[in-house]
Amino acid sequence: MPSENDPKLSQIRHLLRELLTGQEDPEGFFCLCISILGDSETRMQFRELISPVSYNYRQLHSQLITLYEEYFSKEADQDLELALALSLADISPQRSSTITTQHVPLPATVPISYAQLASASLSKRKMQSGVTSNTLGKTTSPPDAPKTSNGLRESGKSNPVAVKHRAEASLPLANGSDSQGKVDDSSQPEQSRKSRRRQRMRQQQQLLKSPAAPRPVLLWFRRDLRLLDNPALIGCLEIGAPVIPVFLWNAQEEEGPGVTVAAGGACKYWLHQALTRLNQALERIGSHLVTVRAEPSSSECLQRLVKETGAGTVVATALYEPWLKERDEAVFKTLELQGVSCQLHHSYCLRDPYTVTTQGVGLRGIGSVTHFMSCCQQNPVGTIGTPLDAPHTLPVPSAWPPGCPLQQLGLARMPRRRDGTMVDWAVNIRRDWDFTEEGAHARLEAFLQDGVQRYEKESGRADAPNTSCLSPYLHWGQMSPRWVLWDARGARYRSPKFQRKLAWRDLAYWQLTLFPDLPWESLRPPYKALRWSSNRAHLRAWQRGKTGYPLVDAAMRQLWQTGWMNNYMRHVVASFLIAYLHLPWHEGYRWFQDTLVDADVAIDAMMWQNGGMSGLDHWNFVMHPVDAAMTCDPDGTFVRRWCPELATLPDELVHKPWKSPASILRRAGLVFGQTYPYRVVTDLEERRTQSLRDVAEVRRRFSDYVDQRSGCDLVPLPDRLVKEALGSSGEVMRSGSHFLLPVITRMEFKHQSADPDEEPEGQGQGNSNPNPYNAVLKGYVSRKRDETIAFLNERDFTASVMHESTQRRERAERHHRLLEGLPAPPSSDTRGRGRPRRTQTKDSYSIVPGGVALPQR
Repeated sequence: MPSENDPKLSQIRHLLRELLTGQEDPEGFFCLCISILGDSETRMQFRELISPVSYNYRQLHSQLITLYEEYFSKEADQDLELALALSLADISPQRSSTITTQHVPLPATVPISYAQLASASLSKRKMQSGVTSNTLGKTTSPPDAPKTSNGLRESGKSNPVAVKHRAEASLPLANGSDSQGKVDDSSQPEQSRKSRRRQRMRQQQQLLKSPAAPRPVLLWFRRDLRLLDNPALIGCLEIGAPVIPVFLWNAQEEEGPGVTVAAGGACKYWLHQALTRLNQALERIGSHLVTVRAEPSSSECLQRLVKETGAGTVVATALYEPWLKERDEAVFKTLELQGVSCQLHHSYCLRDPYTVTTQGVGLRGIGSVTHFMSCCQQNPVGTIGTPLDAPHTLPVPSAWPPGCPLQQLGLARMPRRRDGTMVDWAVNIRRDWDFTEEGAHARLEAFLQDGVQRYEKESGRADAPNTSCLSPYLHWGQMSPRWVLWDARGARYRSPKFQRKLAWRDLAYWQLTLFPDLPWESLRPPYKALRWSSNRAHLRAWQRGKTGYPLVDAAMRQLWQTGWMNNYMRHVVASFLIAYLHLPWHEGYRWFQDTLVDADVAIDAMMWQNGGMSGLDHWNFVMHPVDAAMTCDPDGTFVRRWCPELATLPDELVHKPWKSPASILRRAGLVFGQTYPYRVVTDLEERRTQSLRDVAEVRRRFSDYVDQRSGCDLVPLPDRLVKEALGSSGEVMRSGSHFLLPVITRMEFKHQSADPDEEPEGQGQGNSNPNPYNAVLKGYVSRKRDETIAFLNERDFTASVMHESTQRRERAERHHRLLEGLPAPPSSDTRGRGRPRRTQTKDSYSIVPGGVALPQR
């Protein structure tokens, strides 16, 4: 055995590291070991040299042992025949003229450097054993002819295997230098160099198809852009083959059918940044990400990748959008027919939504998170499991398939002005977010250390960071929901409300699997006939944060600049769009999908359907744009940050500047219509009353979709739920060819339908029985705040009256003096209270020690 400081041992260790990082393949490593150590020492020491590999790379260790045993157990004549075939693969014409061979196919994919390294070692072995016969060609070659072997046999036949070419062959050969076999490309004509390049490209494609090594695995990244707790990644390692991480992008497939808008501008920009960070993380463990523009389709692109790489398995994380699930099923079916194994791992949600069933729970209360959690507890399908650690290294292939630069996917496309300059609309998004997987875990840790303690009661505060801000990381899989759940359960302060947010997320995907048209089709058919406004000016004002209502404007400006707002503010702006502007929920859904960095089809569609009175679960509340501000931003901190033109207004007036006295508006420099917009609508109560009347009218027109006993709306059930519900009595009603189910309905809708002419609470003059189910949340209304506003207005009115009286008296005096021919009176700024007083500081007698000015004589 060489000593610890032996340079041969250092070379072997260096080659072993290259083998583990994928820069060397097993056959080439074995050949180089023979070249460095010689035949006898390799026979004695090879097993011990590769013993460290057996701990974490059992498959690789098994390959090396197989190479070793087959090489030293083969017949000498088979070695000679294979050595002769491999040595003639890429040898120069001058040298090949001295060698004669019969009926031996010349493998065109064996690089000359490895062939010579192995042949040199094999020549030494043959000369020691005295064997010179060839069993296949029965041809005897000269003793100094180059011979090589890759040490592999298949079914008793020699099968030369392509191995990776090393550009520099600096290691000493057992029988001397290999300079005779090298060819100087610079001395060859241009056509010869091009042919050699094409030959090397063919060699790289053949490298991945070596029958000696396991076929590579394609790891198809989609929405699992992480290393920690990635079951698909760990599944690739369990196969024991080289892993090729790929990301395919086909915009048409990702967008989905109809007007889904599954990938908006802000969301795609986050994806671009997340892919960059994922590639950096993969490079740290010896691999990298191959990005491919999947044209014309993901199916054809995957088939092309499988053909180029020789991959035997495709591994991916399951997606639950119906159109993506159908695509995946078609792609995997095609690949399996071609002999490629396909694996899907579930980690995007805590539970696979296609496995959630209502058996044993029933359908009453469907659409609520309580009903969904009961279904999951009553019908468990496996356990959630524990989070998985990230791998320290990733086995890589000998050659990589071609890809394209990430910029060519067009995810972070920026518009340009007429003069050619770029509009960088994502500058604030880059400033406010860390797109790395480490950034996601840092946010979670910071939240569980501090914010989670206030989450139960103050998660709706807009002026304080009491939320986790993890939604974009969960959407793109930079953090798994299982990891969030485990950390939340193990935190010092456990928040059930925070943990229920993960159940809400799973509920949204469950609804999307039940109703594939959730993003554009109302689940309650009558509400498609609601009378919606078509005022595009109101919509533009809402989108740009120019409605005249500070809380709504601040939230919409935060969304535009940072791509995010907390859940409470999303309810505020949605209520304003639907209940007060009478604009359809589809407009809000599409705007959110384009501007949110966490734009999620299932979650946004469920939320906007519920807010737009069309979903399975009616919101039993409406956020008032002013009263809600008393709860989420009582001091106006949030509004002042995003609406700086209102920053100098008093706390009592910052949320309703239209009530500010004229004097305060002048001091604040606030001019409605110029520095801050007028309110798009002024009578909020009248607008909401009209919305209730429209709902009542629709419910009367479509009485077939209203349960006359309970007053609840009826929703047609999908076939999947019908199969589960058949046999349960009293819950399902049949109407024609559809099964209708009573679902949660807002109480004031039921009351309004019973008496459509009745005014809601606070609007009924003379009506002794107002609506007791008024859904408008008043929030925290401070009596002191209202009294202060009244005082400021009274003081401003009094000051205005006094000022007008003084001006009237001065005008009368000026007119009287003019008529009598008297001199004009002194101006008001030099007499009375307005006269400036100056102290003669140079007169020592004008100041007394007590600081009292002496009267003038």
